[in-house]
Amino acid sequence: MGMQDKIFRVMVPMEEEIEHKDGKKKTVMRKVFPGYVLVEMVMTDDSWYVVRNTPGVTGFVGSAGAGSKPTPLLPDEVQTILKQMGVEEVRTVVDFAIGESVKVIEGLFENFVGQIEDVDSNRGKLKVLVDMFGRDTPVELDFGQVEKL
Repeated sequence: MGMQDKIFRVMVPMEEEIEHKDGKKKTVMRKVFPGYVLVEMVMTDDSWYVVRNTPGVTGFVGSAGAGSKPTPLLPDEVQTILKQMGVEEVRTVVDFAIGESVKVIEGLFENFVGQIEDVDSNRGKLKVLVDMFGRDTPVELDFGQVEKL
């Protein structure tokens, strides 16, 4: 629509997540703010008209009324969103639960079977009780080192 000099970037905030299901890793993309689109633009009457009249656009964050202009995001808010989109870290989603039985598939305790005692999704670690010499021994393992039984 000839607005390249006023509308620079249009993006759907997405982030990369690692899902652990049945002992397998899978990377998936998830929307950070479902239903929202970020637009980097110079706010003029023309650029505002183009965005406002884009098919599928129903409203704007910070708009008081139908004719009012939206409130721009602050630079630190934009940085937070960009960081959340995977610039620095990848979130991990797991389906491990305390009390579940797992088999260690790699590392020093390979082929041991144990029961999950604790799940630390922030660090990507599990505390698993494995039977060593007739006693339950807690072992810290990465999500990728075990599979569900």
